[in-house]
Amino acid sequence: MTNNMNPSLGNIAMAHLTPEVIQTKFGDINGDGILETVLLIGTKTPDSPLWKNLTLGIFYGQTQKFEKVILKQNIGYNPTIFLGDFTGNHQDDILAISDTGGSGGIINGEIFASINGQVRSIFDTESFTNKYTVNYQDQYKVAVRSANPKKQYIIDLQYKGPEYLAEIYNQDGTLKQPIEGWVDPISGLYPVDYERDGIYEILAYQAIAGRYHADGLGYVENILKWDGNKFIVDRQTVSIYGEDLK
Repeated sequence: MTNNMNPSLGNIAMAHLTPEVIQTKFGDINGDGILETVLLIGTKTPDSPLWKNLTLGIFYGQTQKFEKVILKQNIGYNPTIFLGDFTGNHQDDILAISDTGGSGGIINGEIFASINGQVRSIFDTESFTNKYTVNYQDQYKVAVRSANPKKQYIIDLQYKGPEYLAEIYNQDGTLKQPIEGWVDPISGLYPVDYERDGIYEILAYQAIAGRYHADGLGYVENILKWDGNKFIVDRQTVSIYGEDLK
């Protein structure tokens, strides 16, 4: 059977499937005092900014061994890695982030740490499942309630303007009908050393939506901190959009 495929076209196709080094960082992953080389590796989708098969490659400085760790969420756009101490053991952990490309700006995020000589995942955005309720109330208010920690935040909607309010409220400020919004999964994950002690906390952003996705009401901001076993919500706030002043 004759293969009529053009060899040059075949080489081009294979080139697109070849894993590439997207980013390189250096840090002491295992605490031996010698820097490791950490690579973010992936396969670029032809004619697209999408990356697949996202993998960490770790070259150990002391042993000269090479290890690969596949990301749990291994498909995304604009993938990056950050090295820093999130667990307080004076070793560099690895934060990998990529964009999902969805309309809500949702991201993939995962943190890896070397524990007892083995690199393993200690956090990922897919498993972060804090529960919220978003309910419109009379008199131009929205109540956002969080299950962890148990808190309520009241958002004043009057900055939205009379046209927006008239669609939802009667003239006396009562709701025309019950309305529920929601809180998106994590759309931003940022390492911040709040205490300036060399140990990073994580600032996680989740968008609050009203009647529909583009009807943004603000963000839930969770500061996540390592408690020796897992990341917990250390502090939580809600940020809102400001009203334009003339």
